[in-house]
Amino acid sequence: MVLVTLIGDSHAHIGNRFYYMGPNDECKECRLKNVCLNLETGSLYEIVQLRDTEHECTLRESNVRVVVVEKVAFQAAVPKKLAMDGSMITFESRKCDNLGCPNKRFCDPSNLTDGDKRSITEVLEKLECPKGENLVRVKME
Repeated sequence: MVLVTLIGDSHAHIGNRFYYMGPNDECKECRLKNVCLNLETGSLYEIVQLRDTEHECTLRESNVRVVVVEKVAFQAAVPKKLAMDGSMITFESRKCDNLGCPNKRFCDPSNLTDGDKRSITEVLEKLECPKGENLVRVKME
């Protein structure tokens, strides 16, 4: 599915990634809000195509440009017994205090919150856990 949205002209570059943080109160009356506010709050997106159309934005000091984006899957460490393609899980961070662990960013990802319901889209590799937990890295939406 093609996702078309608007982004500030200075940020409109193919490959640029951004988190959609949700609507701004000032956008409620804007005629472009259905295009600009059509993403999922808290999700990471990557710009894959630029369109030539620009619009004036009353919120920004510059124009906004029409872009095509794709949602970027979250990556996280989950117990192997929960890791099945297509399964829906309730995410729980691993609560590990080993700051030097190479898997820390997957065990406690900053873009996921405990209790989030997520669908596993791909099971990746087994992770070597210094604490001995049986974990795998997965992609989730």
